[in-house]
Amino acid sequence: MQAHQSETDEEKTARKTLLRERLLRIRRELAPADRDAAAGAIEKAVIGWWQARRPASLGVYWPIRGEPDLRPLYAVLQAHGVQLALPVVHDPEHAGDAGRAQPLRFLAWTPGEQLLTDRFGAAAPARQRPLAPSALLIPCVGFNAQRVRLGYGGGFYDRLLAQTPRPLTLGVAYDCAEVGFNGEAHDIAMDAIVTERRLLD
Repeated sequence: MQAHQSETDEEKTARKTLLRERLLRIRRELAPADRDAAAGAIEKAVIGWWQARRPASLGVYWPIRGEPDLRPLYAVLQAHGVQLALPVVHDPEHAGDAGRAQPLRFLAWTPGEQLLTDRFGAAAPARQRPLAPSALLIPCVGFNAQRVRLGYGGGFYDRLLAQTPRPLTLGVAYDCAEVGFNGEAHDIAMDAIVTERRLLD
């Protein structure tokens, strides 16, 4: 789905919303066995990616809305000495709409530590240990051939990646999430994207 140069901002938003809804529907319709097999293949690819780059700290994600479930991988990475961190969307110091305008923060986390559920249904560490990871695993609703990620529309990762310096990024998606769309000026391509079938870098 390609954008026209004459599109208004409202039309671009509506187009992305429709695309996002279609991709989420496709993801929901994946068979559980296919979803599990894909997650296993992605885990192996992420391990290979990590071994090639060796970031000392890694921001991971707690799966929601059918995202690839990589939680078994997190304990493996932790055993290899990687300091993990989980994102926090709701910043208690910035309530309401102002809070939505803040970039993501990350809190250090070790598998097995207590977690709290945030307002989006994701898990966040109960302990407040801020950390700026050197690399991130970022779930994608969709992505294009230029490694531009389509997310849920909140812009949290966009604001984080607009900062300098920014961490190394590995988008995580099912292979069926690749779709044609034009990136916008504020979009920042992932350094690489991994699916159950390939690594795009």
